[in-house]
Amino acid sequence: MKSVSVFACAFSLTALTALSAPPAFADTDLATKKNCMACHAIDKKQVGPSYKDVATKYAGQKDAVEKLTQKVMKGGAGVWGAIPMPANPQVSDVEAQQLVEWIMSQK
Repeated sequence: MKSVSVFACAFSLTALTALSAPPAFADTDLATKKNCMACHAIDKKQVGPSYKDVATKYAGQKDAVEKLTQKVMKGGAGVWGAIPMPANPQVSDVEAQQLVEWIMSQK
């Protein structure tokens, strides 16, 4: 009987944590909702670079998430060619970081 109670408590704690924790990574739904997919694709260049190319370029850089989070929010130019990336005021700090962490996982 004791093992059943321990199992029930562990299951309840796991379920509660899953329901209350925000997702660790964004996904294509958030990228689409925030209009990122209008210029980017996961595995091919469109107006901007593919997410796989971004992940490869910044792999191993300790400040990549912070640097790219700022670029998502404020925009940037010159790194991937002549077409600038506009600022994205519709993306919150948390969403931008989630998007970048997801992009960096696209290796």
